Order: sequence, then C-alpha cells, then structure tokens
Amino acid sequence: MQPYELSLSSAAEEIRARRLSPVELVDSVLERMERVEPRLGAYVTVTAGRARQAARAAERAQTEGRLLGPLHGVPMGLKDLIDVADTATTASSRVRAGHRAPRDSTVAARLAAAGAVLVGKTHTHEFAYGLTTPQTRNAWNPDRVAGGSSGGSAVAVAAGTATFALGTDTGGSIRVPSALNGVVGLKPTYGLVPLHGVTSLAWSLDHVGPITRTVEDAGLVLAALVGHDPRDPAGLDAVTHLDYRPTGGTDLAGLRVGVPVNYYFEHVDPEVESAVRGAIEQLRDLGARPVDIEIPMTRYIQAVQWGLMVPEATAYHERTLHAAPDLYGADVRILLEAGALMSAGDYLRAQRARTLMRREWTRMMTDVDVIAAPTVPLTAVPAGQETVTWPDGTVESVSDAYVRLSAPANITGVPSLSIPVGRDRAGLPIGMQLLGRPLAEPVLLRAGHAYEMARPARELSPAA
Repeated sequence: MQPYELSLSSAAEEIRARRLSPVELVDSVLERMERVEPRLGAYVTVTAGRARQAARAAERAQTEGRLLGPLHGVPMGLKDLIDVADTATTASSRVRAGHRAPRDSTVAARLAAAGAVLVGKTHTHEFAYGLTTPQTRNAWNPDRVAGGSSGGSAVAVAAGTATFALGTDTGGSIRVPSALNGVVGLKPTYGLVPLHGVTSLAWSLDHVGPITRTVEDAGLVLAALVGHDPRDPAGLDAVTHLDYRPTGGTDLAGLRVGVPVNYYFEHVDPEVESAVRGAIEQLRDLGARPVDIEIPMTRYIQAVQWGLMVPEATAYHERTLHAAPDLYGADVRILLEAGALMSAGDYLRAQRARTLMRREWTRMMTDVDVIAAPTVPLTAVPAGQETVTWPDGTVESVSDAYVRLSAPANITGVPSLSIPVGRDRAGLPIGMQLLGRPLAEPVLLRAGHAYEMARPARELSPAA
C-alpha cells in the first residue's frame, strides 16, 4: 500500500509510531496528484512548495518526539471558500480573481494547530451555488459529474490527492459529492463549527464539515474543528468538547433507527433504494431496531430551502452583482438575479415555515436516535445532463434531485453523516445518510462506524 492510500487514522498512527514520516506521506500525495489531477480537476490551487516545507517541519518535530496534534503531518485539501493567509480564495469564480486572504479562517487555523498540512484549495461550484462542480470530474468515472458544491474536496479524498478535506454544506454540498464519490461526508449541527473566514452562500443554512475516507477519520477532524468563536454570529455560545472518535465496535443494541415511510424513498433509483435498505438491514443485524417514521411538512421542504437560500445569497452578492455581473457564470448569475425579485414577505414566510419544521422534527426525533435514508436519489449522472425523468413521468432538474434529500438537515440544522453503502451496476457509488438530533454527532459516528466495520473494506477510486 502506498502512503497516499492510507486513511487519516492509519496515517496518523504510522506517524506517531515513526513508521512513516510526514515528508513521505506528503510526497506520496503530491506525486499521486501529478498523475491524476489532469484528468480530475479537483484543485484550483496546489500549494506543493508550502506543503513540502510544512512536512519537513513536521518531520523535524517528529524526530524530536513532538507532535502538534492528532493530525500531525497529514495532508489536507480545503474548499476554495475557506481562507488561508496569503493564499488565493477564488470561490472558483472570476469575481474573485487575484483575491488573497489576509488571514486564516478559524477552521484553517485550528487544523494547522492540530498539525495538518495544506496541499491545495479544491474547486467548488462557483460560490458554492450549484450541485455539480463542472470544473471537476467524478473520481470513479470522469464522464460523470463530481457532485457539488464541494466536488473538488470529495474527488480529492476519493482519488488519494488529499488524506482528508473540508467542504461546506448549504443544501447538501458536503454530502452530495461524498455520496457520488464513495467517501464519508459529515454536515455538523448548525453553529457547531465556526464559519469565520469562510465565504458564505446563505448564512442561515451554511455549515463547514469534513470529507474523509472513513467514519473514524471524520470524528478526528470534527474534534479539531469544534469550539466557540466569538467572531461567528451563528456559532453556538457553549460547545462541549467531546471525543468524537467512535468507539463501541459493532454493537448497536438499543439504537432506534428511523426508517421514513414517506419522502426519502420517493422518486429514488431502485438500485439506490436497494442498497440503502440493505444497509438498514445491516444495522438491524448489529442490534439496532428499525422504527417506521413519517417525515413532517414534506410539501414545504424545497420551497423553504430555496426561499431562504436564494434571497440570502443575493444579499451577500448585491454589490458585486451590480458592479460586475458579467464575471459570474450564467447559472449562478440567473439565481442571484432571481433572488432580487423575491419579496420580503416570501422570505419571512420561509423563515416561519422553517421554525415550524424545526419544531415538528424535534417532536419526530423523540421516537428515534437516528434516521437512515438515501443521501441522494440517484448516482452520478453524465456531465452535461440537466434533467431526470422518473418512471411516473415526473421530470426533475438534476440540481433539484440532488438537493431534495439533503436539504432537510440544512433547514432544521440537524447533523447528517453520509457513508458509502455500495455501488450500482455501472460501478458508481451509492450513499446513505444518518440524521440525528442537534449535537448528536457521537451517535451518528458510532452508528456509521459500526456499519463500516461490519462490511468489506473499501478501496480508493481508480481515478481513471
């Protein structure tokens, strides 16, 4: 096994035991990047010189018996919305050409303090306003979409050009590309991870979280990210520092798993449904107890998601949209201009509906510990495909299809963990998401880790 193939947990253990040096690991990842990046396009900026310098410093500390933290010497990618001092933050947009961040975002600073080494900034759908990331190709089949908006981060992790990465999630943008590329993606509870220094799409829906190869890895990264930051107005005032590394093996006795009888399995590809229901049966075999549940207020979900996101995004971009509209891509510009046409009444009604939805979800979650459902209703579509036609004749845009099952966790602010549960006949990954109560990340990680331990090991994508 080459160093770039190691999971974060394995790489960190090898470094702690001095069986692997940070220089060897970073060099392996950068060499892998040279081979596959021309076909995948995961990165907008590669920081090879900076990474090698940081790796040498980490190696010196290692030989002296000093480790900065649990991520010491481990290569990471950061979505190009996340500020790193003296490094470009372009949001994959001409609007930000030449922009360099004056200081680190909170999350970048915390990861650096934990010892992680930045190898590059990963592509996003422009300003995170889309679900495909057209600059980037799927790690399993370059003719297919990567998913978005954190497509670059998911592809980098899946292809071995980063040991882990960060993404952002406003309507599913961590979980969608994670599902489509066969990796683990965690959207934490709203406010748990600080947003200071992260370019916003819609501030009341935005989240930052890890994309990793294993559930254990996701817990390690999350532990480095959490904690109150007074500069983040959306941050939780008091955050208890927990050990998010999952424990307990494969025993899920007593865990109540909610299985939706509506919404989440409607207009879902049969292969996706079969894989997810099979994964739920695996959880049952590990001791969990499936419980049928009904998702409340489903007719309002997509209207609330768009009713909040569109005007908030337009407000954020108001000045540059007026000053330089032609610098935006056509798809993003249309959405931003549409936001200017929404009334204050529409936005306030969406806010009120979200309040009611959160209340109903709180009531529903009293009967279960986690909810298990598909992350997305179909696997990665061919690049350029714009619509999906379901067997009953319903036509849906690809963006609406991909956001439909992930948006409820953004509206309600609950945590959601996407894990790979198989592949379809074309060899494309299928994802299942586990949703929980606010701040129930340890429960989700425990359940996801148990499932992961009980099934055969997963390989990296061939990055063909």
